Amino acid sequence: MAKIPNSRIDRLLASMGYGSRPDIARLVRYGGVTLDGAAVNDVSARIPLTPDLPMRMKVSGEALDPLAGLVILMHKPLGTTCSHNEAGPLVYDLLPARWRRRKPAISSIGRLDKDTSGLLLLTDDGPLLHRITSPKRHIRKTYRATLARPLDGSEAALFASGDLLLKGEEKPLAPAELEVISPSEARLTVVEGRYHHVRRMFAAAGNHVEALHREALGGLTLPEDLAAGEWRLLGEAEIASVLA
Repeated sequence: MAKIPNSRIDRLLASMGYGSRPDIARLVRYGGVTLDGAAVNDVSARIPLTPDLPMRMKVSGEALDPLAGLVILMHKPLGTTCSHNEAGPLVYDLLPARWRRRKPAISSIGRLDKDTSGLLLLTDDGPLLHRITSPKRHIRKTYRATLARPLDGSEAALFASGDLLLKGEEKPLAPAELEVISPSEARLTVVEGRYHHVRRMFAAAGNHVEALHREALGGLTLPEDLAAGEWRLLGEAEIASVLA
């Protein structure tokens, strides 16, 4: 059986963005942290980081945030970016403010550009992030594209050929699947993640993407009831579906 990690209370809460360790000490001094209904009075005490800790510990009267290892499913809205440092609205602004101070930091698993909406995963689990983004895994990514001009019928064969070479690159794209939805709308599934991948594919076919929305990643589909800008935590089975 794997050994359960433990942590000092002040170090744990500081790593979760609740404040500096002196801030946590003050919070504890005034009864702001409870465990199993009793006030914590020793910030140096070590506690096991069990999965039920967020249900047992409260900070300022609210349940403890999720422990490290969280995975967030977000419906990324248009106009937001996945960088930590760019100007303008960021996807991280949609999360609780203190989550921006968590260590390890929460980062997006891959990126969707500012003009692309849809399914976005975020995590503080570095190994999981690298497993999902690794080019060796060939995880399927499905996008719905609205085009400036009607499809001419040649795109499916071109994208599936494995011979399409994007401008400025030396390696052809892996085969991709195209499903026609309407004369100027299509669903495209790719297994790579190159820069502006989908937009450049349609540009190579003589068209222009006017709107782009990611619908699925691996076996995980964006829920219809998750509105733009909303997010929720993923369970283990859903995380596994991405890698399936």
